[in-house]
Amino acid sequence: MATGRTHRPATRSRGIPEATVARLPLYLRALTALSERSVPTVSSEELAAAAGVNSAKLRKDFSYLGSYGTRGVGYDVEYLVYQISRELGLTQDWPVVIVGIGNLGAALANYGGFASRGFRVAALIDADPAMAGKPVAGIPVQHSDDLEKIIQDNGVSIGVIATPAGAAQQVCDRLVAAGVTSILNFAPTVLSVPEGVDVRKVDLSIELQILAFHEQRKAGEEAAASDGGVPAVAARGESADQGPDGDMPAVMPA
Repeated sequence: MATGRTHRPATRSRGIPEATVARLPLYLRALTALSERSVPTVSSEELAAAAGVNSAKLRKDFSYLGSYGTRGVGYDVEYLVYQISRELGLTQDWPVVIVGIGNLGAALANYGGFASRGFRVAALIDADPAMAGKPVAGIPVQHSDDLEKIIQDNGVSIGVIATPAGAAQQVCDRLVAAGVTSILNFAPTVLSVPEGVDVRKVDLSIELQILAFHEQRKAGEEAAASDGGVPAVAARGESADQGPDGDMPAVMPA
């Protein structure tokens, strides 16, 4: 049996801020690209630019890891790849189950980046009996009736929910009851989980709405510039970042 559920990343015990944890994968992606090009060292400025962050913030983040680089040389790429991978818990195998094998679930199952980043798709689960036994990405789909046994047999601690919104909470409850303590939620709904269970939500429609907000604001600024005036929002006496009652708009950049 896999033992993914018995090991947890060390980030919280080391007191690393959540904002720093969220940036570590960005650094790792940039460092991995450098490693693949056999680049031995990198400066904080170069790495920050590659990761899309401020160099001072990068140096602060790395200080939590105990990495300070060498003046005039920079950071050792291979060592940082190892250090960040270890901190994120990627130096061990993490079995993952994907629940809901529709178009999105199937696309996730076919994503080739999981294995190279320390994640193994242990099982694909769907409630449709017609899907049972059907291979997706070389893995036979299993019926949701067997969800608890599948999690126990594979030592799964990470679950991915790609079901319709109406089924997501029930699936979440079953995953948690079976011992899953981390959930990646693609369903367009907010999940309720007990303390000790981590949920990361990926909502593509929200991300598009945020982009639409920025596009609308840019269009208003361009129109104002071409007219030699001020944006329509400001003309009404409102801040471009506030609603009519002084509140923040419903959709704001993350």
